Amino acid sequence: MKYNILIIEDEINTLKVLSTALKKEKFNIETSLTGEDALEMLRDNRYDLVLTDYKLPGINGETLLEQIKSKDSQIPVILLTAYGTIDLAVNAMKKGAYTYLTKPVNLKLLISTVKDALRLKEQKLNNDIPGSNQFLNIFGKSKAIQEVFSMIQRISKTDASVLILGESGTGKELVARALHYTSLRADKPFIPIDCTTIPLELMESELFGYEKGAFTCAYSNKIGLIEMAQGGTVFFDEIGDLDYALQKKLLRFLQEKEFQRLGGKGKIKIDVRVLTATNRNLEEAVEKGEFRADLYYRLNVISIYVPSLNERKEDIPLLASHFLEEFSRKNKKAIRGFDQNVMDIFINYEWPGNVRELENLIERSVILCPYDQINVECLPRKLKLMGDEEFPSPESLNLPEMEKKIILKALEKSSWNQSKAAHLLGITRKQLRTKMKNLELL
Repeated sequence: MKYNILIIEDEINTLKVLSTALKKEKFNIETSLTGEDALEMLRDNRYDLVLTDYKLPGINGETLLEQIKSKDSQIPVILLTAYGTIDLAVNAMKKGAYTYLTKPVNLKLLISTVKDALRLKEQKLNNDIPGSNQFLNIFGKSKAIQEVFSMIQRISKTDASVLILGESGTGKELVARALHYTSLRADKPFIPIDCTTIPLELMESELFGYEKGAFTCAYSNKIGLIEMAQGGTVFFDEIGDLDYALQKKLLRFLQEKEFQRLGGKGKIKIDVRVLTATNRNLEEAVEKGEFRADLYYRLNVISIYVPSLNERKEDIPLLASHFLEEFSRKNKKAIRGFDQNVMDIFINYEWPGNVRELENLIERSVILCPYDQINVECLPRKLKLMGDEEFPSPESLNLPEMEKKIILKALEKSSWNQSKAAHLLGITRKQLRTKMKNLELL
């Protein structure tokens, strides 16, 4: 489904930048330079979301918001504001605006915010509640994932800090989003912060913002990511990788519910719920002195463990079918399902990259598959080799023995040329030799 978005902005260059960014995300975009023209367009057309500057010639963004909401209270309205009108934008949020973004607009944050607003709208319209197989964008019928669904339901309406644990690729951010969108803060911003992608020297200013003149190149005031989440939820992904010095500042913020921007003099009060996630063992990190014990206990009021794909293999057919439908539609292909041998391989594969690896593999298979069904031929080399074997039942699986058989198969196909065998397996020759030594093949 393509969403229709109306952008109202009187600065032509800004309008072009915003339109281009959202068009790349496959949204249908229409634009207006004034609030008056926008109201005419809203009378004659249906829009799923409105993005408007606060300061416009003629009627301003707040007046426009009131008129939009009086006609259709379900349309999310996102305000764009300069630093000097932030207080006005915050006041507009009390009148029904979804959130506000400061200029110059961070395009990545813009896209994330627009998608979140549309997702919330769909959730409200569809009355999306946990069922046997799906909760928001999390799929599964296994006992392990149903326990996650149950925990989300039990704690989403609280403001308790939640630590989400699990391997990379299991869907920890999806759990965080589900907690937000089923909470009392669902109509406020959800701001994700990846602690591994923001350079260390920029992290403090990204989190807390800065005042003009705080350092070289600080030519204007900037709001930090935490402040952008006002009233909503801030999600720290991979919190275990946060710099130790910054851990102290984050702890102080959690304790006092206020902070200072870099170069600022006054304290800023903030009301946000904090969710965190990590694939690290934080208790071990605390013992090693790599993570503050007081911060760990502050964050770990409640924990949710997201199971690996190996712990919920009965969900693989459901997940695979969901991804197949999604990527077939996206790539305009009519692929109707999976060959049984493919599903057998999926069930027996170890999935070190978890759900993310399954998703990426199916996207690749859909793109490359010339048939109306995914068969073994459409899979990567390492899975094709598994398809040559007759698998035992899951209860009798022996991973070292299976790995040994696959390596022997690759060696036989390559006449025991280790470089060629490694290429067939999708690993380096050094990795192959290590495995061969471990399996006593050398």
